Amino acid sequence: MAKVEKTYMFTVNGITRSTSENKSLLRYLRDDLHIHSAKDGCSEGACGTCTVLVDDCATKACVLTTKLADGRSIVTVEGLPEREQEAFVYAFGAVGAVQCGFCIPGMVMSGAALIHRVSDPTEDEIKEAIRGNVCRCTGYKKIIEGISLAAAVLRGDAQIDPDLERGDDYGVGTRAFRVDVRPKVLGYGRYPDDIDETDFPDLAYASAVRSKYPRARMLSIDTARAEALPGVIAVLTAADVPVNEVGHLIYDWDVMIAEGDITRCMGDAICLVVAEDPATLERAKRLVKVDYEELEPVRSIAEARRPDAPLIHDGFLAFGERVKLEDNICQSRHVVRGDAATAIANAAHVVTRSFSTPATEHAFLEPECAVAFPYKNGVKVLSTDQGAYDTRKECAHMLGWDDEPERVVVETMLVGGGFGGKEDVSVQHLAALAAYKTGRPVKCRLTRQESINFHPKRHAMEGTFTLACDENGIFCGLDCEINFDTGAYASLCGPVLERACTHSVGPYCYQNTDIRGYGWYTNNPPAGAFRGFGVCQSEFALEMLIDLLAKEVGISAWEIRYRNAIEPGKVLPNGQIADCSTALKETLEAVRDVYEAHPERAGIACAMKNAGVGVGLPDKGRCNIRVEDGVAVVCSATSDIGQGCNTVFLQDVAEATGLPLSRIKNGECSTENAPDSGTTSGSRQTVITGESVRGAARLMRDAMCAVERGEAAPTGPVCAEGDGVTSTYADGTVNAGWIDDARAADPVAALEALEGCEFDYVYFEPTDKLGADKPNPKSHVCYGFATHVVILDDEGRVSEVYAAHDSGRVVNPISIQGQIEGGVLMGMGYALTEDFPCKDGVPQVKFGTLGLFRAPDIPDVHAIYVEKDELLPVAYGAKGIGEIAAIPTAPAVAGAYFVFDGELRTKLPLEHTYYRP
Repeated sequence: MAKVEKTYMFTVNGITRSTSENKSLLRYLRDDLHIHSAKDGCSEGACGTCTVLVDDCATKACVLTTKLADGRSIVTVEGLPEREQEAFVYAFGAVGAVQCGFCIPGMVMSGAALIHRVSDPTEDEIKEAIRGNVCRCTGYKKIIEGISLAAAVLRGDAQIDPDLERGDDYGVGTRAFRVDVRPKVLGYGRYPDDIDETDFPDLAYASAVRSKYPRARMLSIDTARAEALPGVIAVLTAADVPVNEVGHLIYDWDVMIAEGDITRCMGDAICLVVAEDPATLERAKRLVKVDYEELEPVRSIAEARRPDAPLIHDGFLAFGERVKLEDNICQSRHVVRGDAATAIANAAHVVTRSFSTPATEHAFLEPECAVAFPYKNGVKVLSTDQGAYDTRKECAHMLGWDDEPERVVVETMLVGGGFGGKEDVSVQHLAALAAYKTGRPVKCRLTRQESINFHPKRHAMEGTFTLACDENGIFCGLDCEINFDTGAYASLCGPVLERACTHSVGPYCYQNTDIRGYGWYTNNPPAGAFRGFGVCQSEFALEMLIDLLAKEVGISAWEIRYRNAIEPGKVLPNGQIADCSTALKETLEAVRDVYEAHPERAGIACAMKNAGVGVGLPDKGRCNIRVEDGVAVVCSATSDIGQGCNTVFLQDVAEATGLPLSRIKNGECSTENAPDSGTTSGSRQTVITGESVRGAARLMRDAMCAVERGEAAPTGPVCAEGDGVTSTYADGTVNAGWIDDARAADPVAALEALEGCEFDYVYFEPTDKLGADKPNPKSHVCYGFATHVVILDDEGRVSEVYAAHDSGRVVNPISIQGQIEGGVLMGMGYALTEDFPCKDGVPQVKFGTLGLFRAPDIPDVHAIYVEKDELLPVAYGAKGIGEIAAIPTAPAVAGAYFVFDGELRTKLPLEHTYYRP
């Protein structure tokens, strides 16, 4: 008797649907119905990005099957009544709840489920409602406020202000409604994983078979059974790769491990399978047979340092030269100024401690994904990364196109969080290779566990620090050795190590330092950029020593920092003279009262963080503005990973020209249509690219004023470059200053008269290389400064955090709050709960066990902005906020526990706390 096939029926957004396939509801929504607001953040039930309503209850679609959905009503963001949709769009935009946006549709659905039950929810009820939803960007506070405001709108206690989203007044300093709020809240904004067969009917899927062992010789690979499986298009191995190496700065990362070679970490790709559909792809991967000779891994810095340690790498290609290695040191730095040894020997007080900090997982909500397809005489990659031109460079190198990199076109789509973890290629090069070899469009995506195992983490640190001061608590000198575990591959080891060394001195005024830094190869997952870029590690150590010195001297932790704080005109430990905008003392003054009001409960820490790459490197901002259909289209190949730079750039244009938001928009972020304005890293976009946008906008504004005076519109591109003080036009004309209040009387009409015109600006402010032979070298364009105070309750829980920041001029008051709050919570996780344990090089964590804070656990975070009257002349006086927000929190937490119970903790995450026994 024939088996009767069961049909499952349910409604989705009011439409009856049926299927005979029992599968994840998430996959049914995304793959069968092409509903993309439900995001696939983990497929483990841990992150909440796939939350939908099932019979009006918030439910994670990845853990519900179509069988279990039988007879039920399912609603996604697309199916909410328009009134609810508009309430959430307005509320989330008005309070600044949207950053990368990947978690937002799930947050909306959890909020909607609550509001349907409780029209006026309390803060605690909202926190509990989103307990199952993770946000890595905002720190939850703005999302909680957004749900509360949406509820108020829906019950009639608050009104939508349409002027806010319309943005007629959108200049610098205004409460700017972010340009990406609506598509992210309503779920139609597109990330690479949202591309499917509706975009490319012949879309294929690729995934790598990855090493079972962190260190093993790959003896042989047999792909015959996989290749014979119907639906398999290709199985690619190292032999199919034109140049089998990639790397952000150092080409030490094998695209795939070749037969006979040795794996270096768990994530290493052995072969790349390309198939017609995901199910066939997974079956084919299981049919690949790999024989290994398992080898003893190098597990730690201590093992890597042993004279008999096996070499993880015997060499690599760096900056055009092959480098041969004799040990496991990937990179080293030595930063010296003055005579630290003598200063310490003659000091009244000297403290020395050793510190240990862990590797940390970025835990961005969007796993890595890319789609590539044949394009012109090469390939095009639709990517989620932190630098389109960086990705182009690595893909072109792999394909043997170093001399013609333009054959690879990279377009950056929406990026679901990065925090430094998407600076290296992960799947982009594999998708490009598969598309090039097969002639098909190919999607390549990491599972959450593959992402955890494979992409670079924050560097684990082992370091010994010595800090000295005189009898009044004035710092005399610092000596330290910093050792980083950079894992299997270099990634950004050199620059991160360098920043850890240069910032280990802190934002203080003393001149005797001797800092030695080493980055060690091991068989652990690679380490690279992470929010803070090495400074979180070294600043934690320094600030702990400062607390010890304060106790020895007999003054408060606030007082010792205030006595040593850098201020305008004084010299930082690296020799750079602090500029006029420096406001560290003002941040200390902003938190003094609250610190002193909690003498046995409060910890304090300061930090500084550079904006821009600096240290003598050619860090240029580039912008092109084209007038198309009466709209100023701002083109700059910069990745907005949630920090809001795309909105900042439009504010810069509005400020210069007086144009409303309706007449300004961002152009495509791609290597084909936008100039290279550098990586989203080093808190640089608001300053470096922002100044180039301001420059291009001023060129356009001058042309607008000219046509309004009756002069002709430019007949060709108007080009100039500047250093923040003067600008030079293409014909050699020098402009020594801009008149910022010179605008067209009717900016819209003037813009329309410039139809087809183009304005290009390059901003480059030179800096001095590390170790420059100058008494006062300029290491970076500028620095941001911050002071955080952490307060514990009677049980030892963090109850409040006061975060005072000098970020120059606040471009968007809505956005900066969420940046600070998110950074604070990330810093708290680093201090208290997050860890990344490995056993023999194998990660022992899943997304749900990383120790990420959830909404019910957050403290009350008070964001404080300090703006001086005298600011820098670039980017309207703005400085970066993205990284520094995460740096001072961990040492402030540790300092709070030090006064709470007298135990100085030198290892993260902190032990013997409310959060960790």
